[in-house]
Amino acid sequence: MADQHENEFESTDSGASETFPQQCSALRKNGFVCIKSRPCKIVEMSTSKTGKHGHAKVHLVGIDIFTGKKLEDICPSTHNMLVPNVGRKEYTVISYDDGYFTLMDDAGETREDLKHTSVCAVETSEEVEKMFTKAEESGDTVLATVWKALNEEHVKELKVKTG
Repeated sequence: MADQHENEFESTDSGASETFPQQCSALRKNGFVCIKSRPCKIVEMSTSKTGKHGHAKVHLVGIDIFTGKKLEDICPSTHNMLVPNVGRKEYTVISYDDGYFTLMDDAGETREDLKHTSVCAVETSEEVEKMFTKAEESGDTVLATVWKALNEEHVKELKVKTG
């Protein structure tokens, strides 16, 4: 009987939760929050006075960190909202072909699953190609910062490291 449930708790992730609860009144501008199940950066926040039902309300405006869409929510200040665990990791760009990056981390592990999206600070695929070609010709390295939240990953920033 014990053999049937032996692998029940095996997991492939690090055990870290994708989100954690935080009281609305403790959230801050430029912090992160989940609005409509999307990871957002808080760009505006205002608190209304206590009403006849006894709770001050917090009005949050956030920008989805992956789509750039503006989302809003209102929550009683004493209630909890989910905050996404946002991770950032820097990779060296090895190549850029057909809109996909070939990236290498510090341990020498490579990945080819990330595509250029509108989330990236470098707007177009053509600009990324020019940046990479120019850096390659001058012997420089292109670094990509990848953000991860709620099981999504996107290249958010590209920069050239000289030398």
